[in-house]
Amino acid sequence: MPKTIALAGKGGTGKTTIAALIIRSLLKRGAGPLLAIDADPSTNLHLALGLAEPLTVGEIREQMLAEAQQGQLGVSISRHDYLTHEVRLALEEGERVDLLAMGRPEGQGCYCPVNHLLRQIIDDLARTYAYVVVDNEAGMEHISRRTTRDVDLLLIVTDPTLRGLRAAEGIAALASEIEVQVKRMMLIVDRVQGELPTPLQQAIDGLGLEPATLVPADAEVNRLDALGEPLISLDGASPASQAVEAMLDRVLPTL
Repeated sequence: MPKTIALAGKGGTGKTTIAALIIRSLLKRGAGPLLAIDADPSTNLHLALGLAEPLTVGEIREQMLAEAQQGQLGVSISRHDYLTHEVRLALEEGERVDLLAMGRPEGQGCYCPVNHLLRQIIDDLARTYAYVVVDNEAGMEHISRRTTRDVDLLLIVTDPTLRGLRAAEGIAALASEIEVQVKRMMLIVDRVQGELPTPLQQAIDGLGLEPATLVPADAEVNRLDALGEPLISLDGASPASQAVEAMLDRVLPTL
């Protein structure tokens, strides 16, 4: 079974950056094969990984439903086989990491049967990898819809603000309430500059979340992000990548 690392947090906290740095560190360790899942409708993880923009699972779902309504699917292929074929075609294959993008949420109408099939197909696909890294959408929607399941490590990412910490607290509480299968839940504070103010540190301590790491603000990460260049090309001098690598040194052996 794959080890699944998922990231959650409010918008703008740097989840995609952290996801890319985790993938970078796993690849440096020779971990693989590795599947990245972009579960954010904005679909920009491919930029951080240096991959082409992929077709999304949402687009596949809409296409299949449109064809079914027009009677174009026929009877020679089941919906499961059709979706399996299309999802595998949508998989953006890199040299060392593959990417699957979820795309936008469902629109109007009943999507439950299709979404159930898609979850089965993606679960089956994920079993062929050693690691799965999931970059989730902002907020708590993915948890309330239970699309983040069977997670070995849930990393809740916040910026160094009280608003971000309140959002992190809400995500942790919701994940516990709906019984998502999370083996370990930890907090990452991203874009830290210098010492944390005492009130902020006290708020972090009061959350009751296991600390993962403080990721320092990194000028090179900001430059690559601004240019849309892949973060996995960062060198070892990057403070942010060093913080993520040190975190994985501690955490990976426990997963």
